[in-house]
Amino acid sequence: MAARDRLIVALDLPSVEAAQAMVARLGDAVSFYKIGYELAFAGGLAYAPLLADAGKRVFLDLKLHDIGHTVGQGVRSLARLGASFLTVHAYPQTMQAAVEAREGGLRILAVTVLTSYNDADLMASGYGASVRDLAASRATQARALGVDGLVCSVEEAAQLRALAGPKMVLVTPGIRPAGAESGDQKRVATPGAAIAAGADYLVIGRPIIAARDPKAAAQAIIEEMARQPAEER
Repeated sequence: MAARDRLIVALDLPSVEAAQAMVARLGDAVSFYKIGYELAFAGGLAYAPLLADAGKRVFLDLKLHDIGHTVGQGVRSLARLGASFLTVHAYPQTMQAAVEAREGGLRILAVTVLTSYNDADLMASGYGASVRDLAASRATQARALGVDGLVCSVEEAAQLRALAGPKMVLVTPGIRPAGAESGDQKRVATPGAAIAAGADYLVIGRPIIAARDPKAAAQAIIEEMARQPAEER
């Protein structure tokens, strides 16, 4: 898979018009886009099939989590939008319902532990496990249930690759080029480190969409990604 196709640009923008303008600026440099809460709740779900029709791949980062019936019905509705990936939280009932409801080419990704969390955040939320241990437990459950892939930080990627095997997709958010601010992320890494750790896809938002020249920023990241496999694999 070409480095260009492994980059997922997060369209964390306030309107469809802003997203369309960003996609136009990025042009053929980017082939895969993520639609999360901000854009989804501003008309982004209707924009998803338009992106797909334009030859772009779409990642719906909606992190579904509810009773099984509700999750299943939501997955069936979202499968009609032409997206490639859809996230759910990595709770067994939620993952099972999503897997049973997936249709067409939609692949289900389980979010292990948010990259804005660390061990202290988990403890404050009532979990007794560390980030590393909780991510491993959820990855093992996801594989057993037939989930297509995992969302994890680069810090857990190598460990989860060993647990998940070669067929499950690993998607890593929290990617920051060297020297970039981490923002609200706590477990971050560079694009090269993510590829070396075994990630299949990298999700990058602000370092690209907030750049003075988004296309140049994306191309620089893609070049770093392309160099890493030759050096490390």
